[in-house]
Amino acid sequence: MEVKTSLLDNMIGVGDMVLLEPLSEDSFIENLRNRFDHNEIYTYIGSVVISMNPYRALPIYTPEKVEEYRNRNFYELSPHIYALADEAYRSLRDQDKDQCILITGESGAGKTEASKLVMSYVAAVCGKGQEVNKVKEQLLQSNPVLEAFGNAKTVRNDNSSRFGKYMDIEFDFKGDPLGGVISNYLLEKSRVVKQPRGERNFHVFYQLLSGASDDTLKKLKLDRDFSKYNYLSLDSAAVIGLDDAANFRTVKNAMQIVGFMEDEVQSVLQLVAAVLKLGNIEFKPESRSNGTDESRIKDKNDLKEMCELLGIEQSVLERAFSYRTVEAKQEKVSTTLNVAQAYYARDALAKNLYSRLFSWLVTRINESIKAQTKARHKVMGVLDIYGFEIFEDNSFEQFIINYCNEKLQQIFIELTLREEQEEYVREGIEWTNIEYFNNAIICDLIENHQNGILAMLDEECLRPGTVTDETFLDKLNTICAGHKHFESRQSKNSKFLTDHSLPHNCFRIQHYAGKVLYRAEGFVDKNNDLLYRDMSQAMYKAKHSLIKQLFPEGNPAKVNLKRPPTAGFQFKASVGTLMRNLQTKNPNYIRCIKPNDKKASHIFTDTLVCHQVRYLGLMENVRVRRAGYAFRQAYEPCLERYKMLCKRTWPHWKGPAREGVEVLMADLQVPADDFSYGRSKIFIRNPRTLFSLEERRRQCLQDLATLIQKIYRGHKCRSHFLLLKKSQIVVSAWYRRYAQEKKYQKIKSATTVVQSYTRGWQARKLLRELKYQKRCEEAVTTIAAFWHGTQARRELRQLKEEARNKHAVSVIWAGWQGTKVFGKPADLFCLEISPWSLWCAVCARRELRRLKEEARRKNAVALIWAYWQGLKVRRDYRKFFRANAGKKIYDFTIQRIMQKYFLGLKSTSPPMSPVDKSWPARPYRFLDGVHAELRKIFHHWRCKKYRSQFTEEKKAVYKEKLEASEIFKDKKALYPSSVSQPFKGDYLEITKNPKYQKLNSSVDAKVLLADVVNKINRANGKGTARIFLLTKKGVVLADQKTGQVKASVPLPDLASVSVSTQNDGFFALKLKEGSASAIKGDFLLSSERLIEIITKLHLTGATAADSERLNIDISDEFLVQFNHDKVCVKFIQGAARNGNGVSCKRKNNRLLEVSVPTTA
Repeated sequence: MEVKTSLLDNMIGVGDMVLLEPLSEDSFIENLRNRFDHNEIYTYIGSVVISMNPYRALPIYTPEKVEEYRNRNFYELSPHIYALADEAYRSLRDQDKDQCILITGESGAGKTEASKLVMSYVAAVCGKGQEVNKVKEQLLQSNPVLEAFGNAKTVRNDNSSRFGKYMDIEFDFKGDPLGGVISNYLLEKSRVVKQPRGERNFHVFYQLLSGASDDTLKKLKLDRDFSKYNYLSLDSAAVIGLDDAANFRTVKNAMQIVGFMEDEVQSVLQLVAAVLKLGNIEFKPESRSNGTDESRIKDKNDLKEMCELLGIEQSVLERAFSYRTVEAKQEKVSTTLNVAQAYYARDALAKNLYSRLFSWLVTRINESIKAQTKARHKVMGVLDIYGFEIFEDNSFEQFIINYCNEKLQQIFIELTLREEQEEYVREGIEWTNIEYFNNAIICDLIENHQNGILAMLDEECLRPGTVTDETFLDKLNTICAGHKHFESRQSKNSKFLTDHSLPHNCFRIQHYAGKVLYRAEGFVDKNNDLLYRDMSQAMYKAKHSLIKQLFPEGNPAKVNLKRPPTAGFQFKASVGTLMRNLQTKNPNYIRCIKPNDKKASHIFTDTLVCHQVRYLGLMENVRVRRAGYAFRQAYEPCLERYKMLCKRTWPHWKGPAREGVEVLMADLQVPADDFSYGRSKIFIRNPRTLFSLEERRRQCLQDLATLIQKIYRGHKCRSHFLLLKKSQIVVSAWYRRYAQEKKYQKIKSATTVVQSYTRGWQARKLLRELKYQKRCEEAVTTIAAFWHGTQARRELRQLKEEARNKHAVSVIWAGWQGTKVFGKPADLFCLEISPWSLWCAVCARRELRRLKEEARRKNAVALIWAYWQGLKVRRDYRKFFRANAGKKIYDFTIQRIMQKYFLGLKSTSPPMSPVDKSWPARPYRFLDGVHAELRKIFHHWRCKKYRSQFTEEKKAVYKEKLEASEIFKDKKALYPSSVSQPFKGDYLEITKNPKYQKLNSSVDAKVLLADVVNKINRANGKGTARIFLLTKKGVVLADQKTGQVKASVPLPDLASVSVSTQNDGFFALKLKEGSASAIKGDFLLSSERLIEIITKLHLTGATAADSERLNIDISDEFLVQFNHDKVCVKFIQGAARNGNGVSCKRKNNRLLEVSVPTTA
């Protein structure tokens, strides 16, 4: 990003017109065109800023731009509106000088946007903090509200300000905003009833019909169709790029931020709707018996709806449209109004209603944004007022506007010359008188107390007899004929008798910006600004609270027969006050110019711009600035900028800055007549000298740039060489390291392989030895096993051989014995015994098999018989089992379960306390309904048993607790803590305490509640202790120390009670309007026993025979009537301060803020 250190750097055209060479009107316009084509919309004339309207968004208002111009010298950067705003703000903050910023220009030149930019910059650079940010937001959000009600679409501007605005922003010693005060001048109220072709009424009418909800429009009795309202022009109702619905939401949000209450916003919208309805009222003539015509309303529907909106009796307003009462000192004369007079009265009422509503809005905004502290404040004023106007048809409004611009031009010239003279004196420079056109003669022509045009107009308006615009013009022709700046065809000056460009009913004034032709028609009526007294009195009878404030002269008790001041007199007085205010401040000027009439970007119309340059007096301004010295600069920045032009001052000057500049100018051989030395600045007379210095500096900078480039390139090449050398060393070192690492890795790898082979050989050798040793051990074991087996078998064979031998001996012995017995040989006996024994064995086995088979058959027969018997029984009893057995089993099971369930309930039944919510769990799911019903029956029976024990006193207590539950349960955070506290009623024992004997005797009814409460003071939010007594007839507030009754309110006078939803004890007793108790307004009280007080109050009001049921309003924001003002009480959650609980603090005249500590 390119950094600029002066407006002379990289300049497109000339940034300061004082330096323009040669100076002429053509070169002035060409310089503006050149800069405009390059999006440079700001140009200086010394400390004056010229602002061209680009008709498009430019990226030059970003937060980065704000920081760029913050705390910078005025001429340090390129021209910008931020530079002027920063210069004004720093002068106010650091030098304690009150400032004013005057923004002028014709409609569409961007004055309103310029004022917004100034305010947004000041808001961005001043201090931060919650209160400061709130003030800044309110100041900024006042603009959308005033624009909606005071701006309109014209042929020259889609958002034209139809009023003048001057805002004083007040700052503290640190430069933080504290508040502000807005003054408005001459609202164009004639636009309410009539708009020129191609223009619209004020924005708010279209915003209301486009952006309000259907419910809101229904309440206001309006329709979205613009064509249904006579006061709204239809040819330009819709504007391209203007979203009326979104703007309406913006305006409502801005009104909320500024501090408007919801009922105030609704009242304002009702008045706007009433103006629209008023325009639809039409009249018809009706002949009377005496031959005169009397006006009558054609369709009374719009009149009826308007009266319903404003709370006026229809007959009262209808009579005001038909009759006019003229009052003298001793008599009243009532005359009828014809149709023309009725329409005049209707339009006059509409204009006055809207203009007074606008003035009330300004006053209401001032109440919210004014500084709360009374210490001395620093002030910055921002004036956004209509510019000089020259139309084809110029009337009273243009005359007043141009008079104001004449006064501004006068003070501009005077303050500019005074500023120049003061600077020359301050710097010790010889002052030379400057010749310039003094427009005081034109101002005297208009405002002279005896022969001025405004004085003669007022004289005509107050003169008895027939007064017309023609008589006013004749008077001007008689008195002002000899004035060189006044021209009229009917004057005695013969040179205008044949001037056909000057009609007979017109006069022409030669203003400083050129000649303007004014049509005298309408001057007298517009200056009178007359509203019939009958209309004022009808408006005062309205039930609408705001209407009575707008028409105080309608009060019959304060009838003033003195004629009200004229519009010209009021404007002249307000302009005089404004001029005196501006004289006390340091001025800063912004001159706004529009480049074309098409509202298009990139189009520059030379003739239009030239016309504006002339009537803004910009060439005159340049000549005044150039009459002495065209350019001035402090010694330090001058030396810093041009020190490279002299070898003695380059690169560093060691001495004072002034001596360095003197050495520099002497070395450059600048003629002594072209400059002068002041105390802190050098003054250059001719712009050519400055441009010569700039040209030398530019050439020197080129030479220095070449030298810097040469040194830099050498430095860059050497640095590159050193870098390459260093890189080569690093690369070599890294390569050698890499090569050694690779060699080491190879050696390490080879060593590892040799080691692995050696270890492998050793391991295999050990393995072979272990295997050989194992095989040897196994071989020994195997041989031993085989040997032991052989020995065992051998011994076994020997044992078997011995056994066979023994058996053989036994057999032989047996045979021998048999032989001896039977006489046969032993071998023959053996032959006979062996076959027989074999046969016996065979027979035995056969018998065994037969017995087994028989046993199996018997078992099979028994089994088959058992199965057959079972099958037979099942066949016989199967039908009985299917029909009844399942149901009987089910019934038996259910009966057993129920028996067990009821016996279980008997042993596990809960306590008899009604608040005990315990109940045994149901054992089976099918018992859900029975279980719930039994629980309900048991609870009702338990409650009945409990209630039967109550006494009458206890019943009353529980009735109050039940009533408190219905009112506050789940609505008030304080309620749960009050449930366990009994309602005692008489906490002061007023009947027994002798201190309150007098107070007790003054109360003629039974005291239901006596306690000490705090009455909240509106001024500071602090509480005062009061005794609160509640009887069957009303409420009594008495002093705690003396017992003296301070206030007594009958119950029928109570309208409602308001409390918050949070954990606090604040409550408001709201009284019925018009009641005797409501003279001083409602009561805002605080008590620790709020629940008991409200409950007893509600029960007492409900039981009283002659009073309605008392309404309890529970909300965190409600309105309280104090005297004649409504104050909003708002409850917020916050941390406890200094160990205190709930705290009440006054934020402004219309807001009390109650901070309730957040409960854990």
